Amino acid sequence: MVNASSEPPAPARPPWRPWSRRKSTGADVFFGVLLLLVEVAVALLHGFGTGMEVWAAQGQVERIEAAELAELAWLSSYLVVVLGLAGAAALFRARWSVVLQLLAALAVAAVLALAQHDWDRAHPEPPPRSGPAYVPCHSGSGRCA
Repeated sequence: MVNASSEPPAPARPPWRPWSRRKSTGADVFFGVLLLLVEVAVALLHGFGTGMEVWAAQGQVERIEAAELAELAWLSSYLVVVLGLAGAAALFRARWSVVLQLLAALAVAAVLALAQHDWDRAHPEPPPRSGPAYVPCHSGSGRCA
C-alpha cells in the first residue's frame, strides 16, 4: 500500500560540470588576479635566472647564445601554458579570468616576438652561395650580361 501523504522522491541531481553555471564576479576577479600575479612572478623569476646565466657566462658567446635560445623555447612553452589556462577559465565560465589570461598571453606573445626579433637581427642568415656557373662582372671585362 502506498502512503498518500508521502512526498514524491526528489529528482536525481545532475552531475556537476564546470560549464553548468557562471562563476560569481567576485570569485572570478579574485582568482583571475591571483593567477595573473602568479604568472608574473614565475616569468620574473625565470627572467632573473636567465639574466644570472648570461651574467655567469662572463662573455662566453656560446653560453650566452644557449641561454638566449633556452629563453626563446621557454617563452613559447609559457605562451602555450597561459593560453591553456585561458581555455580552462573559459571552460569554467569565468569571464574576467579569461580576459586577464588573454591579456597575459598577449604580453607573453609580445615579449616572445621581441626576443625572437632580437635573435634574428643578431644572427642573420648568410647570403646565398653563388652557383658554379657564376662569373663576376668586372668593368671592361666584356663578360657582363
